[in-house]
Amino acid sequence: MTKFVILEYPDPRLRKKAAPVTVVDDAVRQLVDGMLEAMYASNGVGLAATQVDVQQRVLVLDVSEARNSPMVLINPQILAASGRAITEEGCLSLPGIYDKVSRATQIRFGALDREGRGYEMDAEGLLGVCVQHEMDHLEGVLFVDHLSELKRQLIRRRVDKERRQRSTSGDRLSVPAL
Repeated sequence: MTKFVILEYPDPRLRKKAAPVTVVDDAVRQLVDGMLEAMYASNGVGLAATQVDVQQRVLVLDVSEARNSPMVLINPQILAASGRAITEEGCLSLPGIYDKVSRATQIRFGALDREGRGYEMDAEGLLGVCVQHEMDHLEGVLFVDHLSELKRQLIRRRVDKERRQRSTSGDRLSVPAL
């Protein structure tokens, strides 16, 4: 199975928009399996294909406490959204960075599963936030884009400083420094 490296902000590949999946085949299922492996290995609750530099509308999630209920959303669409709440979010592409983001409190979404079967589901709480967050990735949007310009600048400086510290300490970077 392909081992995926999760791209880190500000890698420009995170800004690419994903294309719809035209057929759910073994290659897509292998992508899903690799993404789940990368997500679990990184202790994440969600991962979009764009975060592993695959420009397809695929995301995986697992918000269960036991981390044993993976969900696959291929070509996801939000069908309805209501309410607003501010919750703290983090992202595997911005390790160690957390901030408050306003999202819909209830959503209804539709997607294909790993076998290509369509389904619809209502979501709220962590699942609802996670679906919205990962769907943003498919559009080239990061959670920091929902923050003020000042907060984005502070986060960018922090990320750049941490990257410089890693490179001078001899740690290998998983993505090229920008």
